Amino acid sequence: MLRIKNLHAYYGRIKALDNVSLHVRPREIVSLIGANGAGKTTMLNTISGLIRSARGEVYFEGKKINRLAPEKIVAAGVSQVPEGRQIFGPLTVLENLELGAYLRFKKKEKTAIAEDMVWVFELFPRLQERSKQVAGTLSGGEQQMLAIGRALMARPKLLLLDEPSMGLAPLVVRDIMNTVSGLRGKGMTILMVEQNARASLKISDRGYVLETGRVVLQGRSDELMNDSDVKRAYLGKDYKTFWEGRDRA
Repeated sequence: MLRIKNLHAYYGRIKALDNVSLHVRPREIVSLIGANGAGKTTMLNTISGLIRSARGEVYFEGKKINRLAPEKIVAAGVSQVPEGRQIFGPLTVLENLELGAYLRFKKKEKTAIAEDMVWVFELFPRLQERSKQVAGTLSGGEQQMLAIGRALMARPKLLLLDEPSMGLAPLVVRDIMNTVSGLRGKGMTILMVEQNARASLKISDRGYVLETGRVVLQGRSDELMNDSDVKRAYLGKDYKTFWEGRDRA
């Protein structure tokens, strides 16, 4: 579904992506892990058209998209949940969700949009309870639900998630990850950037490790979880206890 070939991207004169290649198959969850500054967010922003690549290609469903405007990429079926949520704080929950479907309103898909609104409220019942509440007054977890729901209102084929667990309590992270895993069962394809490597690899099919703009390791999630370098750099000393506890849950 998504194929990235020899991608280079810059922030000013700083090279953020250096000859990166990766792919995501339909109905996969693929994780990008790495330290701060590794190029993970740059990767998502380049896919979604927010950053122009210097060299290389991004193909979505066989079509080259890395010279398209962001709204054209959304229309093609790619939605991004940005780092830090970036919801519209002064607007209500319902208004934020409606904005996620902005391009579809122009296509007069009102019936389908209403059906998707029901679906989002089924995924996140708390959003329905707070549909008239100003979004800026929501908790961090509720704002993350809203950011995901807003992206889903575009009815994407590929969902880009940037740090969905950032700043959230462990129980909320578990709920968010369970929802993300459930989206795959609904036919969604997901590319997820996540510093919480333990949580993301648990629900992913495959993963890539980025360091200073380069892919230094890739493989199935279980392979990466058992890789000594990944354990030491990204999973931490509580790796074994964490995973055994998750398996018992």
